[in-house]
Amino acid sequence: MESISVLVVDDSALMRNLISRIIEQSPDLTVAGRAMNGRFALEKIPRLDPDIIVLDLEMPEMTGVEFLHERKKRGIEIPVLILSSHAQKGAKVTMEALSLGASEFIMKPSSEEGHDIAAVSAQLTELIRAYGGAYRTQKGKEAPARPDSDAATAVPSVQAPASRSAAHTETRALYDLPRRSPARQPGPLRVIAIGISTGGPNALRKVLPHISPDMNLPILIVQHMPAGFTAEFAVSLGRICDLEVKEARDGDLVKPRRILIAPGDRHMRVERRSLATVVRISNDEPVSGHRPSADVLFASVAAAYGHEAMGIIMTGMGRDGARELGSMYEAGALTMGQDEASSVVYGMPRAASVSGYLHRQFGLEELGNIINEAAREYGTAE
Repeated sequence: MESISVLVVDDSALMRNLISRIIEQSPDLTVAGRAMNGRFALEKIPRLDPDIIVLDLEMPEMTGVEFLHERKKRGIEIPVLILSSHAQKGAKVTMEALSLGASEFIMKPSSEEGHDIAAVSAQLTELIRAYGGAYRTQKGKEAPARPDSDAATAVPSVQAPASRSAAHTETRALYDLPRRSPARQPGPLRVIAIGISTGGPNALRKVLPHISPDMNLPILIVQHMPAGFTAEFAVSLGRICDLEVKEARDGDLVKPRRILIAPGDRHMRVERRSLATVVRISNDEPVSGHRPSADVLFASVAAAYGHEAMGIIMTGMGRDGARELGSMYEAGALTMGQDEASSVVYGMPRAASVSGYLHRQFGLEELGNIINEAAREYGTAE
């Protein structure tokens, strides 16, 4: 079976070699070629026909952003993963790259040793499998199976098990989530909480523009994203959405028609007071392997709002959010999950689904209307 082929584009020979070594450690992935800037990449694409492109942004002759403009002009549909720097400027350019059609971004490794390179390696290979595999399927080619060595730690991917019972057994064994029962029926909605990870930036870009400016509910979002990126991410979403969108700060009011994004590398909780509800931002230890964590947000919403809330879990690797979405479900909140067909990676919503914590699954294109309908029917102001 053929492997997923990758074109690595970076002006640094050191970085091209490092990223190539990471890719070639997995037998289901292969480096189709390398290019030192966007111009050379465009020349090589017809001959190499890669399944995915890993792209640096700051390059001579043709930058990553210029490449994405040209890619769009030429109708090239090959997915692009961005290699982003930690700088403030890097965040702004990265958000521009996403707006131009890049699929996702990852942080450049800062060294060749230690935790940093291990974390980047795991994330990079999973993203290549998710986006590159989906593109191969789109072209009518079969996506290669995950190597057996990865099976024990594999995140549930876009490839479903053979049967529903097999999916249930696999995910229960992987996540071991407790069974819960709702204490009451969902009531009038006062808040919507969303947990999302891999595939999230573009998923939210597709959903938020379809939310009505009359939507009378606050929305709280945990998107797994590094520190320094969420402020610019909120700004970019605000440009395409009729609601107020901002990176949350400690003490911000939770109020209708406001969307608060958890800051990168910080947890976000809600706290209901006698006169108002506010968010609390902290740098407590990671939960479910993440900071910010959807589990932290969902747990606080369950405690503060009970059955007067909606919890939504969307595309993402791992299990973050699934356990405490169960707490929301148990408290009587309305709980929903993105379906497999529209998820880049079905890990987070699958874990919630097979544990019985979802009232409904939805396709990505449906979510804007679902939120609008829920606000019209049940929304109430604080």
